[in-house]
Amino acid sequence: MVVVRRRPAPAEHDYEALFREHAGAVYRTLYAFTAGRRAIAEEATAEAFARAVAHADRVRDPVAWVYRTAFRLAVDELRRERRTPPEAAEEVEPVPAGLGELVGALRELSPNQRAAIVLRYEADLSVDEIARRMGASAATVRVHLHRGRNRLRELLGAEETEESDDA
Repeated sequence: MVVVRRRPAPAEHDYEALFREHAGAVYRTLYAFTAGRRAIAEEATAEAFARAVAHADRVRDPVAWVYRTAFRLAVDELRRERRTPPEAAEEVEPVPAGLGELVGALRELSPNQRAAIVLRYEADLSVDEIARRMGASAATVRVHLHRGRNRLRELLGAEETEESDDA
């Protein structure tokens, strides 16, 4: 006899309330992740929530799902932007004074390292929460944070302060 296990039906989620509560944070995270590309951050945020609603019957953790989807959409758009001739690419907003070097260095990180760094230091999330939103293990997030900080230190010539990633 073959036993077929069915997935439990996902809980009903109020996507309107989730959007009101989390869209701003998703946008700010993507804005930092894309180094000031407002249009990409806005589009990826809106599209991620729209896809969550469209796939509501399969989404178990909508906040984490939206973050993962939004990051994937933003990465795809950044890749597309690199293949676009410079005159056709989206204009990036001017970087606030004193942040130009940091923004340039963030662009040099892998997408996973940049996402982990932005979620940790911009969104002020714990490693466990970053792991949930990225769909990765906490150990993987710690590796991304470690390598990302090391690469930033290399690029910026700064010394790292001792900080635990166990938060």
